[in-house]
Amino acid sequence: MRTVLVTALLTLAGPALAADAAVGQPAPDFALRDLEGKTVKLGDLKGKVVVLEWFNPGCPYVVASHTKGSLVDAAAKLAKGDVVWLAVNSAAPGKQGHGVELNREAARKWSLAHPILLDEDGKVGKAYGATNTPHMFVIGKDGKLAYKGAIDNSPDGERGSPQGGTLVEYVTAALADVQAGRPVKTAATKASGCGAKYAN
Repeated sequence: MRTVLVTALLTLAGPALAADAAVGQPAPDFALRDLEGKTVKLGDLKGKVVVLEWFNPGCPYVVASHTKGSLVDAAAKLAKGDVVWLAVNSAAPGKQGHGVELNREAARKWSLAHPILLDEDGKVGKAYGATNTPHMFVIGKDGKLAYKGAIDNSPDGERGSPQGGTLVEYVTAALADVQAGRPVKTAATKASGCGAKYAN
């Protein structure tokens, strides 16, 4: 009876309870189009360190992070050498943050030079377990997930109220560990921000 109940609950819950990407395991592969229609494939970036930023230009937390918080110039500063930064927008049609022009305007406003990839059906976001915007993932040169979670420990997005009183930029620290060949000290944290705007 218990097995039947658990199975029924999983069926009702749908993809929300699906297994998501685990640290230390291969990152789910994907091929997504950017705002110009060019396809970007994760598999083509093997041998690079890849940062994925779940993105929604209509989310107040994303706005705060890109205007006052740890995402200001983060990609420009960190995506050098063997590091590639990709934003992924999983907003479904009709949801907050969806639309090529809205995303282009945000890229212009915040001087984002990295690709913004469109995941309108949410398959990639769900494969990674991206629950929030922003939600960050760092993939090592070996193609395995090295970090997943928040950009930093300040859930207001503005760096102004770090938990514990001292700001910790998790992604910056994870990149330093990965590039030095060390295990990532803090490999998983809880993302904060708006809920990802998947299709119902």
